[in-house]
Amino acid sequence: MSKQDLLKKLATKDGIIAALAIDQRGALRRMMGDDITPQQVSEFKTLISQELTPYASSILLDPEFGWAAAEKRDANCGLIMAYEKTGYDKTAVGRFPDLIDDVSVYRLKEKGAEAVKLLLYFDIDEPKEINDRKAAFVERVGSECNAEGLPLFLEILTYDANNEDKAYFAKVKPRKVIDAMKFFADKRFGVDVLKVEVPVDMNFVEGYAKDEVAYTQAEAKAFFKAQSDATPIPFIFLSAGVSAKLFQDTLVFAKEAGSKFNGVLCGRATWAGATETYKAQGVDAAREWLKTEGKRNISELLAVLEQTATPVKL
Repeated sequence: MSKQDLLKKLATKDGIIAALAIDQRGALRRMMGDDITPQQVSEFKTLISQELTPYASSILLDPEFGWAAAEKRDANCGLIMAYEKTGYDKTAVGRFPDLIDDVSVYRLKEKGAEAVKLLLYFDIDEPKEINDRKAAFVERVGSECNAEGLPLFLEILTYDANNEDKAYFAKVKPRKVIDAMKFFADKRFGVDVLKVEVPVDMNFVEGYAKDEVAYTQAEAKAFFKAQSDATPIPFIFLSAGVSAKLFQDTLVFAKEAGSKFNGVLCGRATWAGATETYKAQGVDAAREWLKTEGKRNISELLAVLEQTATPVKL
């Protein structure tokens, strides 16, 4: 099966990528508490897969805790598997990525993966020796995916290496996101789909901000349009842990701005509320939350996607 055929399997019949993300590992442990066991992490992911994949075109899981969940997904839901280790070494400069030790693209494909996701922290303004090392890393994974014929989803999380202030980053984020997308659009990386942040922090957009405003709505829309024009590669938005309502509002805003985004890979905005329920009340209560609140979140998201996303040209 060609990469194009696999991408079709990962999208809706209309060609929109409506993917559910539950590949979180470190972030999920932080949400659920340090006392959570590996078995409980796997069980929680399986609950998400059972209850929400009937409404998703594909699901993103991880090979460390996600294979049981992959087996319980809806028959029509495609499978994307993460390849990177969670997090990064906070004692070293550069936020360098690493791959899971006993995993390869060959092995992911052998167990049923239909695409591979690689997450990369990237600051376009860091020294060349840091970003060149990251470029070589993505090239290697891209070559591996090409050899096995699996699509590569590259997830780019931007940051500023010298300033972690949120208000400051809101002002520099549009350029960092857009320039990173342009950088990894180069054919040598073999990226088939870019999974990216929206180009602004919506909490600093006029009309959405509670306090400080970093951009007017017109300025924010111009950044969305510039992002859309930055690359010919299909791109989808990640939810970045914002609320379901804000994420849906953001997609409408992007459409109004002229963005041609091709879908989403949405995680916490859909299922985050189930973590507390699972922790406090157990499996049955979490399943009920997913059957009601979770279903509503993903159904509302799908309805918004149908009105806002641009089908992938396959």
